[in-house]
Amino acid sequence: MKTMSVLISMVFLLSACSPTVGSEKWCNQLKEKAKGEWSANEAVQFTQNCILRSDDDKK
Repeated sequence: MKTMSVLISMVFLLSACSPTVGSEKWCNQLKEKAKGEWSANEAVQFTQNCILRSDDDKK
């Protein structure tokens, strides 16, 4: 039972460290990840937040 508690705690600690979707850090993290490993949701969010947003900044 104690081992299970430790594992659950580790999952929560590690998941809290992920960057916010759409942030510059998140965009860079996805750029480094193989495109075949992206989920459909990640691809849509990347397009909306990293590609289209950067095009809007140039206008």
